[in-house]
Amino acid sequence: MRLLFELSGEHPDLPAAELECVGSVLARNTQVAVLECSDPEDARRLSLSHVVMEFLGECPATREACAALLRDLGLESNTPFAARVKKMHDTTMQESQLTLERLMGSLISGPVSLDSPAVEYRAVCAGDRCFIGKVLFRIDRGGYAYRNPMRRSFFHPGVMMPILARALVNLAGTAAGERLFDPFCGTGGVLLEGDLLGVSVIGSDMDPVMLAGCRANLPDADLVRADATDLPLRDRSVDAIVTDLPYGQSVCIRGESIENLYDESLGEMRRVLVPGGKAVVVTHRDIREYALRHFRCAGHYEQRVHKSLTRRILVLE
Repeated sequence: MRLLFELSGEHPDLPAAELECVGSVLARNTQVAVLECSDPEDARRLSLSHVVMEFLGECPATREACAALLRDLGLESNTPFAARVKKMHDTTMQESQLTLERLMGSLISGPVSLDSPAVEYRAVCAGDRCFIGKVLFRIDRGGYAYRNPMRRSFFHPGVMMPILARALVNLAGTAAGERLFDPFCGTGGVLLEGDLLGVSVIGSDMDPVMLAGCRANLPDADLVRADATDLPLRDRSVDAIVTDLPYGQSVCIRGESIENLYDESLGEMRRVLVPGGKAVVVTHRDIREYALRHFRCAGHYEQRVHKSLTRRILVLE
């Protein structure tokens, strides 16, 4: 089934990259993408999308082209419907949102209800294109806010927020029943998101305080205190790896330097990962020099956190 996604604006590329865990991206523009997906329900796992729609068509971003497309589609609704329009910041569409919504309402047959529609048709104008879809559902992004780390049994400042942790698990393409490993699990944010997806989660950490906190947050998880440069796991024993590498001088490590830790732990990740599996690694410096000794880089994304900190995300195969 061909789906239309209205994406979040939190990053220019990550939301579209996350879609690959549920299908194949056919087209994309600013905060919008078209995806071929076998089961729309799979998209409920996403964290960087807002609206999931049945894709109906696309056209140039002009009033005339939109009207022609709507006439060709011949849309009819037996139940009350509403027409909504989203204009992205870079759209070349000259007409106002209200004008376009009235146009859609006039060219779709059926009763209109702006307050309580049973069906919503949505146009997303981005760049020089206009995409039209029928809303299937919205992503419950409020659920990620509710899972704020401060609500957990154990909290530690500086931990990753759930919305990003879920996106990273999705970037790794982890499916229910597979084994997801985090060798620097900390308080367990990544493992929590994997667990919610029905993934079998495994975590390790050298810091006994963090590991105890992770056990408090995830009592049923498979956790072990271990050196990431000498993991107590068999070769090719995990399906995916997602981890946030340590970067401060106070981290609990055995290596002679942080550089040695990066290099040796990446080597261990490669050893325990199944052929074809992905490792999604977050750092606060560019470690591609070390990563490329062990993996092929399938994706590299940068996200500015604040003035002195940029988060770097590597998707490794």
